[in-house]
Amino acid sequence: MTFRFTTAGESHGRGLVGILEGLPAGLPVSAADVDLELKRRQGGYGRGARMKIESDRIEWLSGVRAGETLGSPIAMLIWNRDWEHWQDVMAPEADDPKSERRRQVTRPRPGHADLAGSLKYDRMDARDILERASARETVARVACGAVCKKLLREFSIEIGSHVAELGGVVAKVGAQHAAPLPANMNAVADQSPVRCLDKDAEAEMIRRIDAAKAAGDTLGGIVEVIALGVPVGLGSHVSWDAKLDGRLAQALMSIPAVKGVELGLGFEAARRKGSEVHDEILPGFSRATNRAGGTEGGMTTGEPLVVRVAMKPISTLMSPLKTVDLKTGGPAQAQSERSDVTAVPAMGVIAEAMLAIVVTGALLEKFGGDALSELKRNVDGYLAQVRARTPRGAAS
Repeated sequence: MTFRFTTAGESHGRGLVGILEGLPAGLPVSAADVDLELKRRQGGYGRGARMKIESDRIEWLSGVRAGETLGSPIAMLIWNRDWEHWQDVMAPEADDPKSERRRQVTRPRPGHADLAGSLKYDRMDARDILERASARETVARVACGAVCKKLLREFSIEIGSHVAELGGVVAKVGAQHAAPLPANMNAVADQSPVRCLDKDAEAEMIRRIDAAKAAGDTLGGIVEVIALGVPVGLGSHVSWDAKLDGRLAQALMSIPAVKGVELGLGFEAARRKGSEVHDEILPGFSRATNRAGGTEGGMTTGEPLVVRVAMKPISTLMSPLKTVDLKTGGPAQAQSERSDVTAVPAMGVIAEAMLAIVVTGALLEKFGGDALSELKRNVDGYLAQVRARTPRGAAS
């Protein structure tokens, strides 16, 4: 079965659904594994009031029995706890011709999907667009990513993230800095209210979040996501859509408000000479550096996958920007929905999920297997083949 995932649901609908197809049978998984990741997504200084309303938990709908995957499609449901206050707004039944729905959005927000979506789908109420375009949808992605993380751990692949920049404040920790990353990155990052590993930078980030909130503004930032233990050779050079770096970029760019993705040095590589960019190969096929960020020619090199993801400031402002009313065509102030000042720390958790989903897809694509035991045999055989290619004397 081909590996794929999808989500369904609206921000203020009854709930969201995540569906994973193609995972092997026999993977131990529990709701607690997934709920832990959902809780991490809800954290972070600068989040809005909704995080106090929602307490995300999954319900298995299919694909898991007796604590193990069955090899059939996995479906997970996350209820929206605020549904009772939105039933009339989001009801699927047709409206009474004599009444008008509450909470219509006719003043599209600059930077959001409101206007382009309303024109594309010929809607007069932008709520028909923004409910699906909302980052609330990513709760289902994180649920799917949590299951994928469980599979990757069976092969000693670990994924973590930390906030490298927020509101213009740059942390002095990360793959592009001399300061080493902690062994268990998430355990340390999650202790920070902004998921930053640099305490001095953390304090200034919090100060800027407070200032932006007071001004009715929002802040963006950059997250660094790292996957350790990824074997060499995932992805392929033979076709544009098989290249792993391209698949990573597409997946991470699909996160709401993300405007840039870099692997390794990223744009900095364009400013350096070749001798300062490429990673020399050492005996044993290891690398002296990891400036490429763990990929060459669309394939993993066996070094850590290092991806930096840039998120713009959230589009909903408490001090709205200028716009045009969809009904009247006249000038107006953009509508305000409930919003965060920043969601950069949460975006890191979402980016981890998307990285896990892409790496899982590449792993299953290369090694196959209907059962976890079969997949492990296939991976072990390949790793033995790679070790056999290691030049003699590599250990010295």
